[in-house]
Amino acid sequence: MLKAAVHPLSFTAFGALAIIIVMTVYPVETLNSSLRGLSIWWQVLFPALFPFFVISELLLGIGIVHFFGKLLDPFMRPLFRLPGIGGFVVTMGYISGYPVGARLTSQLWEQKLVNRAEGERLVAFTTTSDPIFLIGAVCVGFFQNAAFAPLLAAAHYGSGLLIGLLMRFHDRGSPDSISPDVAVPRATGASSRFSQALKAMHNARLLDGRDMGKLLLDSIQSALRLMIVVGGLVVFFSVVMEMLTHAGLVAALAAIVRYLFSLAGMAPTLADAGIYGFFEVTLGARAAGAAGSGLVHQLAVAAWVLSWGGLSVHAQIASLVSRTDMRYWPFVTARLLHGLLAFLLVYLLWGWLGTY
Repeated sequence: MLKAAVHPLSFTAFGALAIIIVMTVYPVETLNSSLRGLSIWWQVLFPALFPFFVISELLLGIGIVHFFGKLLDPFMRPLFRLPGIGGFVVTMGYISGYPVGARLTSQLWEQKLVNRAEGERLVAFTTTSDPIFLIGAVCVGFFQNAAFAPLLAAAHYGSGLLIGLLMRFHDRGSPDSISPDVAVPRATGASSRFSQALKAMHNARLLDGRDMGKLLLDSIQSALRLMIVVGGLVVFFSVVMEMLTHAGLVAALAAIVRYLFSLAGMAPTLADAGIYGFFEVTLGARAAGAAGSGLVHQLAVAAWVLSWGGLSVHAQIASLVSRTDMRYWPFVTARLLHGLLAFLLVYLLWGWLGTY
């Protein structure tokens, strides 16, 4: 007797079919949500991310990654079990926000500068919000008070670094990658290490071989291709969120989350922020700021939203690492843990940074 087996893709197909049916029922709302997603991409994400994508491509071609690799290797390996080039990804990821860390990590993997386990560790704790969005959009725009920034930043970025320390135990049996330019002898002092880092950068630049004009053109083309992917995902999830709302699924999920929040002694109005934040960061953070149900609880939910990232960011990360052998489950596990730690850190730090 044949046993029927339901492939996970079948659920995706049925879900897509259901969304298409709802889209035909609500064509005006579908168009408006698409335009809203396109507006967010063009007015917010494109000007914020495109320069960082181009600059990161240029820095990779110039060889700055190899410079950081030599300089930071003694610090990154014992702390995070990562090569020194991971320091460059951490810096760019925290400054630029998601999904820059994943983009740089996938490029390092393609250049064989990190292996699968190291790439998964890097993506896990460099997927964070950028400071401009956290301060400008969330604190000033949604909570209307820039004084909330130290608490929210400490919870979000502090828990991110804790994730980095915890991820060093991920995939313990995997070997560490070899630092670039291993033929250069190890430095014995700070000045010697700096000179060897410069030499490693020079060697990488010679190995790349492209002149600055070609490098700039390639960087712009690569950044534009990536921005088109990001824009498509933002528009897609904007439509999906709107259709799920009209289908009543968001309301049903919100009712369940409200009940769980009430059991925990939190205001049920924060459930909407949790539901929206599960799908998209901006919607969740805005809902947390407008909840009006206890400032510390609102900031805790906002920290969870920023650290979880939303399914829209998850899809961007998945698309960036799809050409590598890196797996998705370490990333989603780290996001869940990051969100929980950020949520708890808001309450722990409230007594020191929560004087408003």
